[in-house]
Amino acid sequence: MSKVKVFVCIAIATSLFFLLFPSPPKSSYHSLYISGSLSHNASISYHLYILTRRPHIAGSKANADAAAYVFSTLSSHAIPSHMVSYDVALTYPLSRSLTLVRPSPEPPTTFDLRQEIYDGDPYADVASEVVPTFHAYAKSGTAVGPVVYVNYGRVEDYEVLKEMGVSVKGTVVLARYGKIYRGDIVRNAFSAGAVGAVVYTDRKDYGGGGGDARWFPDDKWMPPSGVQVGSLLTVDGDPTTPGWASTREEECERLSEEEVEKGGGVAMIPSLPISAKDGEAIMRTLGGQVANDDWQGSTDASVYRVGPGPSFLNLSYSGEERITTIQNVFGVIEGTEEPDRFVILGNHRDAWTFGAVDPNSGTATLLEVAQRLQKLQKRGWRPRRTIILCNWDAEEYGLIGSTEWVEENREMLASRAVAYLNADCAVSGAGFHASATPQLDELLKQAALQVKDPDNSSQSIYQSWVGSSNSPTIGRLGGGGSDFAAFVQHVGVPATDIFFGGGYPVYHSMYDDFVWMKKFGDPMFHRHAAVASIWGLVALRLADEEFLPFDYLSYAYELQKSAKELQEEISDKGINLIPLFKSIEKLKRAAIKINHQRKEIEENKGWTSMRKIRHLKVRELNDRLMMAERAFTDRDGLSGRPWYKHLTVSVKENPSTHAVHKESPRRKDQDHKLRPRIYAPVNHDDYGSKSFPGIGDAIEEAKSQSTEKSWSLVQHEVWRVSRAVRHASLVLNGELT
Repeated sequence: MSKVKVFVCIAIATSLFFLLFPSPPKSSYHSLYISGSLSHNASISYHLYILTRRPHIAGSKANADAAAYVFSTLSSHAIPSHMVSYDVALTYPLSRSLTLVRPSPEPPTTFDLRQEIYDGDPYADVASEVVPTFHAYAKSGTAVGPVVYVNYGRVEDYEVLKEMGVSVKGTVVLARYGKIYRGDIVRNAFSAGAVGAVVYTDRKDYGGGGGDARWFPDDKWMPPSGVQVGSLLTVDGDPTTPGWASTREEECERLSEEEVEKGGGVAMIPSLPISAKDGEAIMRTLGGQVANDDWQGSTDASVYRVGPGPSFLNLSYSGEERITTIQNVFGVIEGTEEPDRFVILGNHRDAWTFGAVDPNSGTATLLEVAQRLQKLQKRGWRPRRTIILCNWDAEEYGLIGSTEWVEENREMLASRAVAYLNADCAVSGAGFHASATPQLDELLKQAALQVKDPDNSSQSIYQSWVGSSNSPTIGRLGGGGSDFAAFVQHVGVPATDIFFGGGYPVYHSMYDDFVWMKKFGDPMFHRHAAVASIWGLVALRLADEEFLPFDYLSYAYELQKSAKELQEEISDKGINLIPLFKSIEKLKRAAIKINHQRKEIEENKGWTSMRKIRHLKVRELNDRLMMAERAFTDRDGLSGRPWYKHLTVSVKENPSTHAVHKESPRRKDQDHKLRPRIYAPVNHDDYGSKSFPGIGDAIEEAKSQSTEKSWSLVQHEVWRVSRAVRHASLVLNGELT
């Protein structure tokens, strides 16, 4: 028999083998992934226990040890892993003091500024490793002045004080956490003329409302001595390297301290976070007018007055800035067919204290995802596209680890990233919540339909998520909350953020430990397992499906709704919104067209001679789906905030927050964190977000100035957004004009 005949026989036999014994479809692996046989609650609990044995603030040895644990765990699951380090500017407290001076003959009170250890605290032996309560990037200095109570420190709160005839100029303001990002509380105080700021956790918001409410360890609420620490940074990433990575080479360019302050991303007055106990002690010394009803405290609190004085506060803070090495950890499962397309899952590791909820509930869940993926690989699964598991560092300081990596790899990510899937405070209680860029809405819903509700096994997560409404509420990623920020706002990568919970009163305090999680957050770790199921299932579908499961029709509908809301807001201002509505209609038509094209390719599956052509068509269509989100960005970024480049979508407030009230949609979502032209935080609240942020900022300015020129700038922003939406429709169409 000739060699040619032998070769032909082998080819035929091979073809028959694969026809008779085909490999399992990808969907069977996806079903296996969410089955009980692959999940392991005990391993999640163990990971969280190990990760939270010691406080591990960014830059500490304990956090480096945690990085080593994540690296070794990923490696043990046969996932090729590596670390990437950056040298970044972090701040730490050197000294701080706060003294309350009351009218004679009352003696002054100097607060001890300490969080108290409770009886039986298993972490009492390492409590001394908790960094003293402080605000990262706070201004060093001393502030002395009469006290004025400013409620939550929002712009509208200062308007109320102005109407009451109360000036904050030259005062030390007393604000409570809850409604906006702490960095904006301090920034708003500075803008109003205050010389210092003290921010406390009111029992009304974090202590169960006062009265007979119990606190941790007897209940979930913040103890009276609990303090919420955190960052004041209002930019993302290392403030000394804005727009470029803080690489470890000696030639890395850095801004000076004066240049950083000029950039406006750091605080300009001294500040301190304090406890409910200390905040209420100060409040009881205030005179002046009685505060409005919605400014009052818990049921058993004294009457809140706004001041000023007669008491004074003497606030002193000294901090140091250090160039510190941080470490991001990566695990990479390379794709077999499209290794140059990246599906990225991320969570951060660093914590202000023990970090059981924030962020290590997410870290433990990420390691569970890795373990399940390893088990799939043992059964023969290989992803079509590359999956990258990321564990970020220094997120708490200002999304620094993720931002530096995105800035360093910006061009690669812009051309190859399919989506970024985030989980920060993965679990803090019951109730599923998700935020996303709109083309991923349907994918999230489908995943939630396939996973059982960890608190009610008779229904799916989707059913509990929907509740009594017709559709679940999916938030948007416009606030600065978590590590999705650089991906969405700086590059334009589709993204999601998921978590269980909503009330998290011990946020950023030393009571966020393993005991709190075991007693109140997730006693059986079923919610952690559910997050791993949805997180991994969404990743598997993005990595394995032939066609990317994106739906831009929902994107167009949301933009249309936002445009109508905008029209109602400025209908009497002479702003022409026709270009915006026309561009959205073009996007809608482009979304319908690409959906039809996908169906046509699916229905015309040919034999071998057509496979190469079909493969190219699929690849080209997927590229259009992947790149359309990039088109919503603008190279110039938002006015005055050029790093934030995304311009368009209706950015709704996150439906829930990790901390009580809105302390952060991020991870907390929390404290820092995203801005494209369409997705971005509002200018006076880095946690908040709004539709068309560039237009929104211009409207605020125009309302303030009330000039023809200022309203013409609103029209300019409308044109910018209209062009961005039109560019997205051109990308979806895949044709030159």
